[in-house]
Amino acid sequence: MDVPIPEKPPETLPETTPEAAPGGRRRAGRTVALIAGAVVLGAVAGTCVGYLVQADRAPTALPSLSQASVAQAKGDGPEPLSAAQDRKVKVDGDLRKLLLKKPGGARKGLYTVGTDGWLGVTEYAETFDKPAGAFRDLIATDDFRRAAATTWREGSTYNVEIRLIQYRQEETSTTAADAAADAYYWADSGARDTESWPIPGTGDGMAYVHHKPDSAYGVTVYSAEAHAWRGDIAMEIWISDTKPISRTKVLDLAKRQMERL
Repeated sequence: MDVPIPEKPPETLPETTPEAAPGGRRRAGRTVALIAGAVVLGAVAGTCVGYLVQADRAPTALPSLSQASVAQAKGDGPEPLSAAQDRKVKVDGDLRKLLLKKPGGARKGLYTVGTDGWLGVTEYAETFDKPAGAFRDLIATDDFRRAAATTWREGSTYNVEIRLIQYRQEETSTTAADAAADAYYWADSGARDTESWPIPGTGDGMAYVHHKPDSAYGVTVYSAEAHAWRGDIAMEIWISDTKPISRTKVLDLAKRQMERL
């Protein structure tokens, strides 16, 4: 009895478009795998041919190890920097001399700052909202070194105070840059309708004008401030007046003070 031979099913062409993978991604597909395999085989074959070619070549002589002698420079070395040019000498000297001078016609400030231009760690801590905690941090972690300050008054109510706070640059201590960054945060916080601008020539120094006055003591007082740093010194400028303070005034003061550091 003859057994019928089943017909061979017609050949089907492979899918040309890879199936979409879950999540919208597309599978690499068989074609990509073949191309990748061809690249690997080609690289292996090329490496083998390279070894065979190199084996048939004669060895190349190495260059001589001796080098031409270099002439020694003659003459005196460069002159040392003057005290005015050497920033290390400048900032380690009398810190008070780096403060801006009082403008002509300016009068004594509305309040006394420090003693003979110096601001001790206790006095500086008193400028914070929580003096006890500030004092502890300045000594324990911030490595406060020293501070100098000046203040003056123009007219009857326009008052300026400038502080230069110097820190010891230790690996684990707060740096002048950290102190300035902390000041930026507080200057721009709160509901005081504050505008801010970068201080030219300082990198990241900032000046702030607070348009909403403080009337807590029955007197309307407007304020502005500026913060920047250079090396181990942080600069603080505080301005107050019974009239609104312009950005020009605070930026000009900050720019001129930073040029002295």
